[in-house]
Amino acid sequence: MKTVDNIRFILVGTTHPGNIGAAARAMKTMGLSNLHLVSPKIYPSAEATARASGADDVLARAVVHDDLDSALVGCQQVYGMSARLRHLPVPVVNPRQAVARIQQTEDTAQIAIVFGREHSGLSNQELDRCHHLVNIPANPEYSSLNLAAAVQVIAYELKMSFDPTIEVGRIGERRDAIDANDLEHLYKHFEQSLITIGFLDPEQPKNLMRRLRRLFNRAELDRNELQILHGILRAAETIRINE
Repeated sequence: MKTVDNIRFILVGTTHPGNIGAAARAMKTMGLSNLHLVSPKIYPSAEATARASGADDVLARAVVHDDLDSALVGCQQVYGMSARLRHLPVPVVNPRQAVARIQQTEDTAQIAIVFGREHSGLSNQELDRCHHLVNIPANPEYSSLNLAAAVQVIAYELKMSFDPTIEVGRIGERRDAIDANDLEHLYKHFEQSLITIGFLDPEQPKNLMRRLRRLFNRAELDRNELQILHGILRAAETIRINE
């Protein structure tokens, strides 16, 4: 089974250690941890650890190389990130297309995604080692992304391709499902209550109840929300009767 563990993020010649930490954070938020560093100017660094904001484990496992060749050992496919579209005989794809290609590789294939220096990117010699060039579509008048932002874009696309599931609901909140009978009971209670408070004329109901059904069918109510609505209706009826 193909996993993101076979995908290594390689940062080449990173100048600012904070960008290494921010990149590690971006990776961890998307479930990635295979980080390689090629000749970083300053590393290890307290600033990198601080900017990692809890992704210290990704930094601790990071592998440091003297050159790109050693960082690419064992890789079957190499994707080079570039903000500039250069006239090179290298296929250019966007991040989503790149991830689609990655998904088509053998499950055991080792993949490298290479990010260049903050100010100058990857050299032509380094790009020669890449099988595909990845360009992030951006505002043509201001297309330069921060290194960590570029890492986040690629990491997000990988997350969405390998594991797009999300956790529904807030932490600590349990949502108990209701069924069609629960909704029918609510609609009957609505009709009764609206007649009681004088909002609905049973002789000329028009489409009021139908519209309310459409409204609450879209809402995907849970049991707690259902009980709140019943409570509101009972309170409205009581106030009307006591007037």
